[in-house]
Amino acid sequence: MAKQLLFYEKPTAVNPAKHGKTSVNTAGNFSFTAEVNSVPIAAAEFAHCAAEYPIVFAGDAAAPVPSVILGLDGSKNAFIGKKGAWLGTYVPAYIRRYPFVLSHQDEAGSQTLHVDEEAACLNTTGKGEAMFTEDGKPSEYLEGVLKFQQEYQAQHLRTQAYAKRLAELELLAPMQANYTTPTGEKRTLQGFFSVDREKLKALGDEAVMQMFRNDELECTYLHLASQRNFAALANRVAKAT
Repeated sequence: MAKQLLFYEKPTAVNPAKHGKTSVNTAGNFSFTAEVNSVPIAAAEFAHCAAEYPIVFAGDAAAPVPSVILGLDGSKNAFIGKKGAWLGTYVPAYIRRYPFVLSHQDEAGSQTLHVDEEAACLNTTGKGEAMFTEDGKPSEYLEGVLKFQQEYQAQHLRTQAYAKRLAELELLAPMQANYTTPTGEKRTLQGFFSVDREKLKALGDEAVMQMFRNDELECTYLHLASQRNFAALANRVAKAT
């Protein structure tokens, strides 16, 4: 699981026997994302993310993953400030759900809540939010975490359907972002996809109306509009260097 989850190191099933004395104290510290330059996003986040991040499609054209670009300098996140402060206005849900994550569905269709046991925000000294009550029952905080994770998973499934439609309609094409470093060096960020405007214009009326009714057309134009954020991201990286 961990290899597919970016900054998660040791996801472990949550249970009162193991985590009965564990508390979570995030305190607005996002340092765990410092070495991540992109994260997946859900379709419901496009409007928030398009205002400040470039939205692209990662993976391959057959199974694209909507993602936001957070940095241009290797794996460095340009939106992390001092003491792990988030420098952007909106924090993607993929990041906000940390250190928790739901496992994939088993054969019975159920999922298990996991927590990254290597997360710096975990402690057994009572700082922050307790995961369990003294009698071993999930705390109100943990119940809220589980609800958020379930809502996130539901949005993830909707987003997969949107990405699948883009793939089936063959709307994605490889793209690259060109930028200049503070020293004047020309560089290129590539390895992701964007919706091809001409192919989008060539869609038949039935496909367009279907995307419109599912709010997928709105997501697509938000994605295209967000590409102007590459310039602002390059400036942010330059100022931080």
